[in-house]
Parts: sequence; C-alpha cells; structure tokens
Amino acid sequence: MFDLSGKVAIVTGGNGGVGLGMARGLAGAGAAIVIAARNAEKSRAAVRDLEARGASASAVETDVTDEKSVAAMVEAAIARCGRLDILVNNAGTNIRRPAHELGTADWHKVLDTNLTSAFLCSKAVHPALKRNGGAPATVPGRWSGAEWAETPMTRPVPAAASNRRPRCATRTRPTWRQICWSRMSSAS
Repeated sequence: MFDLSGKVAIVTGGNGGVGLGMARGLAGAGAAIVIAARNAEKSRAAVRDLEARGASASAVETDVTDEKSVAAMVEAAIARCGRLDILVNNAGTNIRRPAHELGTADWHKVLDTNLTSAFLCSKAVHPALKRNGGAPATVPGRWSGAEWAETPMTRPVPAAASNRRPRCATRTRPTWRQICWSRMSSAS
C-alpha cells in the first residue's frame, strides 16, 4: 500500500459506485477527500461513509459540465483543505438505449459529462497539481448504449493536461473500463 497522508484528492462523481470506491481507497491510504457531484444528498451520505471510516472528507456540489462550477469546485477544495494533489475524473453518465436511438442532445449530454468534464476538471486543477506534483486520473467507460471506452475520442482525455503519454490499465468485465493515469508536465 502507498501512503497519501497529507494529500488531498477531488473525486468527481465520488458519491456512489466506482467513484465512492475510489474515494474509499484513497482515504484508506490517508488522503483527505473532496467529493464533487451534483446530488448534494448522495454526497452528504458519501462524506458520512468516509468519515465513519476515519477519513477527512467534504463535498462540493458541482456540475462538471460547467466551467464556472468546476472552477468553484477547485477553489472550494483548496480553501477547505489548503492544497490539492489528486484529481479523479470519474463523473459520468450513460443513456441506456441503443446508439441508433439517441438524439443529438443525448449525444452531447454524454460527451459533455464523460469527456468534456475530464478536460475542464484537468485544466482547472493543473496549477495546483503542478505546484504539488500531483496527477489526474480519468475513468472513461460510461458511454450510452455501447461499450466505447477506448475510442479515438477517449484516448486523448488523459493527455489533455499533460504532454506525457498516459499509462493505461484496461480490463473487460462485463463492459470496458479503462483507468488512465497521467503525470502533469513540469514544463508548462
């Protein structure tokens, strides 16, 4: 196990499912957790869950598809915790219909939540992560009606905040899930 004592992590979509699991894992390694999600009630429950496990945790109501909301998320995390070291881009959505039944608005909702949000969040945290030597993690895989986790559209996501090639671990069970880690560039 690694030690994240004194580190602060934002986990988008961290109030349930995979995101809450990642928040628990990071907290178990000693990181303070900031849950960033839209549903305030679920976020409060996630914070209580983490605190019951001995973690330092808080929540910020955030719309990861909105640049101003994302900027406010970063400001709130730094104001509450004094620093920021880790970003887990986990927020995502899907529309459980076959792709040929999706409308353009559905397409944009999924892209904005699953892809654009990772860019917005990675861009917003870049100054803090660069200062502290942190790194973003992106969890693509929540796509509408199909398992499209690794496509030409998702491969660039981790590179959005880094000029280094991302290191990826992929598994299939039962849908594609790809966890990409990238280290922030020290040059920019």
